[in-house]
This record gives sequence, structure tokens and C-alpha cells, in this order.
Amino acid sequence: MESTSGLAFITEGGVVSVIVALILLTMSVLSWYFVVVKSWQVFKHKRQVSEYVRQFWRKSTLQEAMQETQHHSPAYKLAQTAVESTQHHQQYAAQSLGAACSQDEFIARQLRRTLSQEQAGLESGLSVLASVGSVAPFVGLFGTVWGIYHALTAIGQSGVATIDKVAGPVGEALIMTAIGLAVAIPAVLAYNAFIKANRGIMAELESFAQDLHTLLTTGAPLMIKPGSKSNVRELHTRVVNKGGNP
Repeated sequence: MESTSGLAFITEGGVVSVIVALILLTMSVLSWYFVVVKSWQVFKHKRQVSEYVRQFWRKSTLQEAMQETQHHSPAYKLAQTAVESTQHHQQYAAQSLGAACSQDEFIARQLRRTLSQEQAGLESGLSVLASVGSVAPFVGLFGTVWGIYHALTAIGQSGVATIDKVAGPVGEALIMTAIGLAVAIPAVLAYNAFIKANRGIMAELESFAQDLHTLLTTGAPLMIKPGSKSNVRELHTRVVNKGGNP
């Protein structure tokens, strides 16, 4: 009996109230699904990027850095893009010198494309959280308005308009607004947290991409990293020379 009366504010509102409740339930399930998935993605990417960048500059040669086992790291994809872009330009640019852009610009373009792809991957699913956060309160408010209308109509038909007959149905209808807020607030908080975390990841990736660009276009990083002197020498012999293997 208690469980039935607890759902009375939904079932007594008719089909519309039931549909509104199902929409809010679907929104809640979707938002929490993406909260869990994106939390794991952010944690994994933060760890992979930081670890790979640290290991990259510790390697004695570029070849060793490219043989790192973390092939799923976004930072590895940047390094791979930079090396492959350098080799591609050296191999094919000479065949069409009139239309070819400089190696500096070519590498920068490929790095920007890879960064855009990684950013799109990090932002996937965030639109769902943003939509839930902005729409759920209004869905709950609609359910409240419909519930109040349905309750007042029933009271009017019964001919009994005492305060206890009005307060109960109207108060229960207001629960739909509370449910809408309960669905929206976690989605908004999670969205803001993921936006901030993604900015941190992208800032680290962009910094690494800039270092890679400088390394592959000048032969030396902007700031010499610990243990990178032999890496610079290896770069000249394996990447700058045409046809060299990374």
C-alpha cells in the first residue's frame, strides 16, 4: 500500500504524467551512464598522457620513444603523427615543390588535426549531460503543471474543495519539479567537472605537440629535457635525413 500511494502522484496524473516520469528516468540513466564512462576516460587519459610524456623525454633516442608500449595514449598518437608527417613531407614534397607547403607548416597542420580529433573524443557524450542539465528541470516543471491541473480538475468534479483535499494532490504534483532538479543537478556538476578536466588534458597535449613541432623542425626542443641530448642527435640521423626511419 505504501509503495502504491507513493507513486499515486504519477499514476493519478494519467498517461502524460507517466510519460514525463519515464522521460526523467531515461535522462537520469543516461546522465549517470556518461558520468561513469567519462570519469574513467578522464582518469585514463590523464594518467596515459602524463606517463607517456614523462617517458618520452627520458628515452635516449626517438626510436626508443616511439617503441613505448602505450600506443593508446593520445600523446603517443601526437608523436606518431609528428614523425609520420615529417617523413611524408620529406618523401613527397620534392615531387611538387610549387604546390607544397613548408615542412614546418605541414607538421603543424597534422598536429592540429590530431589534437582536434582527441578533443572531439574527450567531448563526446558531454552534449548529453548538457542537454539533461538544461532540459530536465523544465520536464519536471511540466509534470508539476500537468499534475496540478489534473488534481484541480478532479477536485472540481468531486465538488469538495477543502484545504486537505487540495493540498495533498497539489503537493504531490510538486514532487515532479523536485525530481527534475534531482536529475539535472548531477548532470550539470558532472558537465562542468569534465569540461575543466578536459581543458587540463588538452593543455598538456598542446604543450607536448608544440615541443614535438619544435623538435622535428629545428632538431632540438625549445627547452632541453633531462636525458634528451642523445635524442636530439638521433633525431638528425633518423628523421631529418630523407627516407630515414623513426
